[in-house]
Amino acid sequence: MNTFGKLLRVTTFGESHGPAIGCVVDGCPPDIPLAPKDFVEDLARRATGKSRHVSQRHEPDEVEILSGVFEGITTGTPIALVIRNVDARSKDYASIAHSYRPGHADYTYDRKYGRRDPNGGGRSSARETAIRVAAGVIAKKWLRHTYGVEVRACVTQAGGFKANAIDWCVVEDNGLFWPNAEQVPALEAHLDALRKSGDSCGARVYVEALGVPAGWGEPLYGKLDAEIAGAMMSINAVKGVEIGAGFDSIEQPGSVHRDALSATGFETNHAGGILGGISSGQIIRVGVAFKPTSSLRIPVSSIDVNGQAVQVVTTGRHDPCVGLRAPPICEAMLALVLMDQAMRHRAQCGEVVHDTPGMLPGSYQI
Repeated sequence: MNTFGKLLRVTTFGESHGPAIGCVVDGCPPDIPLAPKDFVEDLARRATGKSRHVSQRHEPDEVEILSGVFEGITTGTPIALVIRNVDARSKDYASIAHSYRPGHADYTYDRKYGRRDPNGGGRSSARETAIRVAAGVIAKKWLRHTYGVEVRACVTQAGGFKANAIDWCVVEDNGLFWPNAEQVPALEAHLDALRKSGDSCGARVYVEALGVPAGWGEPLYGKLDAEIAGAMMSINAVKGVEIGAGFDSIEQPGSVHRDALSATGFETNHAGGILGGISSGQIIRVGVAFKPTSSLRIPVSSIDVNGQAVQVVTTGRHDPCVGLRAPPICEAMLALVLMDQAMRHRAQCGEVVHDTPGMLPGSYQI
């Protein structure tokens, strides 16, 4: 499927080396100010070519708004967005057009569709995520102005290199979304050595949403955490998703993991701001694991479309650590899920009145 969401539905289209990528955002409320300039910042944050540590493909990523906006305001009708591809180099893939690249979707696309677009990965390329970021700009703007919700993300691990502190004030300063300024020189040296070796590494992205009211989500098949996990897993190269303490919950005794309540709110947040599939009013905390890039200059055994043994060497422009550009993508997917859930909650429970306490000032959020 190329569409996700219930009330807010996003359909994406396009391939890495096609003329354009785009999306249709259906169900967006009217009266939201929206112009092409609103997409510039987040798309620049995701962009390739901005440092030596990422793919050197240079795309301007200029968003064209084709419908759903009149005089700079959303109309409530479907919003169509398009980004033109201007720096595709299909010749880089000519030598492997008839071979299957291990770690990529070449083989599975062939088995499913009987044909595939080998140039840049086609539909399965990370290029598709640019248009998700564009759609996420709309969701982040609506969440911020309607509920005061803010979504942010950083990289907390690249291969075996881990962040030992999170300072949100420095995340946007180093081009790597790294949350500890003192570690950046060592991280860059680590990435330089990796790139020179021709190999790659995975990454961990931490994304959170602040200010989410209690009550969003469904108790069973529309669980907020399940939909967040599904949205993150839909991102290219993602192999794992954690909510709150995640896999650390395995080693935590129940007496530690359960988040005690007091008159001033929750004392911990191991649940990641979600209980029973419904937001608790605490910070939504999500960890996302990205696999190492599979496109390498190091030869690897494979087969061609005729089943004959071949050696595959991938040339062209590739990220040594694809997760380094992923924070804006994770932010976008979390924001889109939250906007859809907020609209569904408002439709069903917007008139519910209760006297249960919400998060109080000073309550534990992290």
